[in-house]
Amino acid sequence: MANLLKNETSPYLLQHAQNPVHWFPWGEKAFQKAKEENKPVFLSIGYSTCHWCHVMAHESFESKEIADILNDKFVAIKVDKEERPDIDSIYMDACQALTGSGGWPLSVFLTPEQKPFYAGTYFPKEPRQGMPGFGQLLSLIAEQWKNNRVRLLESADSVAEYLNKEEKVSGQRDPSVFEKAFYAYQQSFDEQYGGFGSAPKFPSPQNYLFLLEYYRVYQEESALKMVKKSLLQMYKGGLFDHIGFGFSRYSTDRWFLVPHFEKMLYDNGLLMLTYGKAYAETKEPVFLEIAEKTADYILREMTSLEGGFYAAQDADSEGVEGRYYTFDASEIEKVLGTEAAKEFQRCYGISKEGNFEGKNIPNLLHQKQIKTMDQYLPQIYEYRKKRYSLHLDDKILTAWNSLTIAAFAFLYQVSEKEKYLEAAKKAQRFIENHLWDGERLHVSWRDGKASGTAFLDDYAWYIYGLLGLYEAALEKSYLNKAVRFFKKVTEEYFDQENGGYYLIGKENEELILKPKDVYDGAMPCGNSVMAYNLVKLAQLAEDDIEEVKEKQLKFLSNYVEKSYMGTAFSLLALFMDEEPRETITVVFGDAEAEDIRDEIPIGANVRMKEQPTKEYPLLNNRTTYYVCQGHRCLPPANKLAPLKL
Repeated sequence: MANLLKNETSPYLLQHAQNPVHWFPWGEKAFQKAKEENKPVFLSIGYSTCHWCHVMAHESFESKEIADILNDKFVAIKVDKEERPDIDSIYMDACQALTGSGGWPLSVFLTPEQKPFYAGTYFPKEPRQGMPGFGQLLSLIAEQWKNNRVRLLESADSVAEYLNKEEKVSGQRDPSVFEKAFYAYQQSFDEQYGGFGSAPKFPSPQNYLFLLEYYRVYQEESALKMVKKSLLQMYKGGLFDHIGFGFSRYSTDRWFLVPHFEKMLYDNGLLMLTYGKAYAETKEPVFLEIAEKTADYILREMTSLEGGFYAAQDADSEGVEGRYYTFDASEIEKVLGTEAAKEFQRCYGISKEGNFEGKNIPNLLHQKQIKTMDQYLPQIYEYRKKRYSLHLDDKILTAWNSLTIAAFAFLYQVSEKEKYLEAAKKAQRFIENHLWDGERLHVSWRDGKASGTAFLDDYAWYIYGLLGLYEAALEKSYLNKAVRFFKKVTEEYFDQENGGYYLIGKENEELILKPKDVYDGAMPCGNSVMAYNLVKLAQLAEDDIEEVKEKQLKFLSNYVEKSYMGTAFSLLALFMDEEPRETITVVFGDAEAEDIRDEIPIGANVRMKEQPTKEYPLLNNRTTYYVCQGHRCLPPANKLAPLKL
């Protein structure tokens, strides 16, 4: 018997539509029922490719015993965090305030007024390893709600008050912050295995994007060393899928061998961009090869016919995490034959004993000089595909697609392969045709339907994607669109008094507070992406962006020193503002944009003028280049190549 989730489009909500729990989607109906029946709300937040969400679902939400307690004593609400980042942000903050940690599935108990009073993540059905059983917990909270409600309501008011406090900001920009941040990276860097800190290790590509820019400006070799060591180790390990390509979510160990096997679009988009930037800086072919393999994975497995990019692939097959990706040594022999199998097994570290629960995760960690056996991969890939299936979360998210658009656009610049630019342009057209209604962006598209009023992250990343396309294609329409969306998001989401953008705007649902995300998670947060966008727009566009940019950078400066690695993308934006790349103003005389693309260095800021002006006249009646960096400019010239600052 289906519950109220049966009419939703989110794959995560549909996974729970047949549960015996009487789930509600988030909405007034659920909270009205809680008020009328005087019940607390149980809020469960997750996403469709989340391993521990699956575990809790199988153990508890498919259990009639648990369902009976939830249905009798609570109003139960399911939320897909990828479609409602506003709800997730508020209640994740609440969980971290109440417990000191967070994660998914997120399990929060609320008053009918949406105020949280108890929170956690995964709870097992039965007590184990110091965790209460979920049934026990439900009974205890129901009993407290009945007999000790005043204390719970007071607790909820306290949590809501704490969450609503906004820090007072000083607005000072510290010029030494970049050096301090670099020192923090050095202190946290794992010299032996790359990455930062200890296990679990997340890719966090924004760290490497900042370090690459730091190296570009200061030629600090240890910055480049941290980047190269980490990117190569992540690729060599099982974090990278050496059979079908693409990166998994994170490594459970220090050396990047055993991943958490789910693959997310945003990880792969960010990593594709980062490996492309590493190639642009070093010209080492291995980085371009990895970026292209990641791109080819997205195009092959994560792209719709209309060009939008799907959200994620699951970690589990037939209920077992990693089953799809791991092999017995005998399977390789069966597919390739004895001699070729021996060679393949040596190359990818495959043995009879295995390296993961008796099975093998193909990897290159034992190799000093990277060698692959790409000639055998199609056979192994086809065998693997027929063996087990993977759940695909096929919703198309505006924010994640926009990030990936920028990554494909940059990969086109460094590879000069038109297919990557075409993929970026096609995905942008998908957003324009399906996720923009002429007045507002939407969050998600699935099953022929756009859903959700966009949040800050959707606008921020879409502007980022448009700027990436402009830099790659040098088509001014993309820059013009970026400026239009900057004006819209600033009008509806920006805090003019204190700086910073709210996650929710004037057209979004009102919740118990308006969050301002300032710390990067798996993806850079909307505020840090907007800071980057504002720095780029101030360098590229004719419009007056400077005042908003300064407010935004001053606002974020307050948070950078509290967590350098939690604000890497803000650091990048601040650094690009402090140490800008050259700006090239092109005044067209006898050439079109397509003709100048080969002339423009990757990463330069390009302003294009269709007609000469008093400030920028033509030289010799031909296309003229004006090059400036900071407060220094070179004389105008008709050829860009010889100009160096």
